[in-house]
Amino acid sequence: MATEEPHDAARRLEEVADAAARAFRLLPAAPRDLPAPDGTGHPRPHRISTNPDNVERDLVKLVLTLVELLRQLMERQALHRVDQGDLTEEQEERLGATLLVLHDRMSDLCAQHGLTMDDLNLDLGPLGPLLPPPE
Repeated sequence: MATEEPHDAARRLEEVADAAARAFRLLPAAPRDLPAPDGTGHPRPHRISTNPDNVERDLVKLVLTLVELLRQLMERQALHRVDQGDLTEEQEERLGATLLVLHDRMSDLCAQHGLTMDDLNLDLGPLGPLLPPPE
């Protein structure tokens, strides 16, 4: 691979900056800049606002949210298999114990990072919350 000349690199950086500026002009306004959909004047739901001070926490929150979503999906699948009678009693016991350990570990990880399980339930706007309500 040939080495870029300094003026080529500067030109490429300028092209990237121009593309980023165009993309930011296409982004919707921040929630505080938009009127409330119900006309009450109340602000729209909070969106993730990442800055260098909280980027690590936001990343941990996103990863834990994905892990929790997968954990809940596995739990539902396990309950479905139990209901179908696909598992032996020993498999059911082992599966139940594993799911309890996973739930406890998720709670520990949330506490370790100053989050609650409710913090992981992202608001998807018109689609509603990401995770179902606890039963």
